[in-house]
Amino acid sequence: PPSPPCAPLPPGVTSPLLRRSVRGVEFRHHRYEDMVRALFSVQNECPYITRIYSIGRSVEGRHLYVLEFSDNPGIHEALEPEFKYVGNMHGNEVLGRELLIQFSQFLCEEYRAGNHRITQLIHDTRIHILPSMNPDGYEVAARQGPEFNGYVTGRGNAKDVDLNRNFPDLNALLYYYEKSNGKNHHFPLPDNWEEQVEPETMAVIKWMQNYNFILSANLHGGAVVANYPFDKSRDLRIRGKTTYSATPDDKLFKKLAKSYSYAHSWMHKSWNCGDYFEEGITNGASWYSLSKGMQDFNYLYSNCFEITLELSCDKFPPASALQREWLGNREALVTYLEQVHHGIKGMVYDENSNPIDNAVISVSGINHDVTSGVDGDYFRLLLPGTYTVTVSAPGYQPSTSTVTVGPAEAVQVRRTPVH
Repeated sequence: PPSPPCAPLPPGVTSPLLRRSVRGVEFRHHRYEDMVRALFSVQNECPYITRIYSIGRSVEGRHLYVLEFSDNPGIHEALEPEFKYVGNMHGNEVLGRELLIQFSQFLCEEYRAGNHRITQLIHDTRIHILPSMNPDGYEVAARQGPEFNGYVTGRGNAKDVDLNRNFPDLNALLYYYEKSNGKNHHFPLPDNWEEQVEPETMAVIKWMQNYNFILSANLHGGAVVANYPFDKSRDLRIRGKTTYSATPDDKLFKKLAKSYSYAHSWMHKSWNCGDYFEEGITNGASWYSLSKGMQDFNYLYSNCFEITLELSCDKFPPASALQREWLGNREALVTYLEQVHHGIKGMVYDENSNPIDNAVISVSGINHDVTSGVDGDYFRLLLPGTYTVTVSAPGYQPSTSTVTVGPAEAVQVRRTPVH
């Protein structure tokens, strides 16, 4: 069903000034109330292409606000992919939060100015921006400020839990099933998962249940590199040794990571923050192994491909550095978003032209399936090439076709009936 056009402002946050141009926003750090005002200012400036909604509350009761951009805000349009950016998962890693506020203002301004590239993105994509997944941790870090912020001060939520170690561990299930050529996608959550996760983590998981996200990035700090799954090593017995842990979509994930690093002003130059990452990308487990992370969870629980963007050597850079960082990341944020339109997409119907949701889309040679959404539409990110694609659903005969993917926008597969 269509969602309400706007979320209510929380107590203590006044409504943004009418007709105030978003162009006047300075490069500065935004505390919670400032961030909310900035988001509502964008919504006020571009009311017909934006919507603000809350996916839940933090431990201390702050809303986890999302700003949506679409030509039909609040509505999923068939064959239009859903994309998300998530910032500030670690409260003291603040650049992503500021970049996403700035990016929201940029999308609004460029749309109003008639920028064809941005207009097309907003018309063809449903974009969701969560500037801060951990507003409580941010407030702890911000009270110390850039000059005195410790390396972990404010990293966790109000209960000092690291949210990037708080998602259900679906890697263990995958690595078990791999041995028997079993299930390779949409792994089930543990029975008691809601008791094991923090409110912020639960909000994001339920967000993923409600929207069929196809591509995502979460923005961190402390290094400069585009990190792709898997984050968890398949072999944890070798202490102190890192091992590359590839997904079945390893080549695609490398391409996604490079799309960001090469569009970024300096990430692709490999040497950053005293670290060397060739072409500015790394496999997560090859760098260091972590369990219960968000990017692996996206890939194993949903149709969403997510990478982790480490964007600054300094986790809490001074305000004077924000403009340079924005200019360094602006093109990369747009280029990465455009990757959601590469691959194939289509509709799954029965013989009476009724859409079928939860149909399984398999690509021969890639052991990771995706599923159709509630409207029967599906999206499968793929590199250029020729693929054999099979659509199947319980109670129906499978349908197989050969599809050639080019380097441009997604190939739309003809109506795929399953009988």
